[in-house]
Amino acid sequence: MIFKSISLRNILDKWPGKNRFGIYRFLPIFFVLGAALEFSMIKWTVGETNFYNTFKKRRAHDIVQEKIATHKVIKID
Repeated sequence: MIFKSISLRNILDKWPGKNRFGIYRFLPIFFVLGAALEFSMIKWTVGETNFYNTFKKRRAHDIVQEKIATHKVIKID
């Protein structure tokens, strides 16, 4: 591996599990970061909305539009 920073290289080399897990030894870090991102998407609000409120509204809108389109097709036939 080519590292531009010697200190970064030293930190990565000192991380445990290099012989047994190889590059997968960093997997727990990314798991925790993903969980933190998911938690922030659920809990953090901007104004009165968060990610999941926006997602639910968009999904409900798509379902209604789909049902309207289905009923139009049925009425025409």
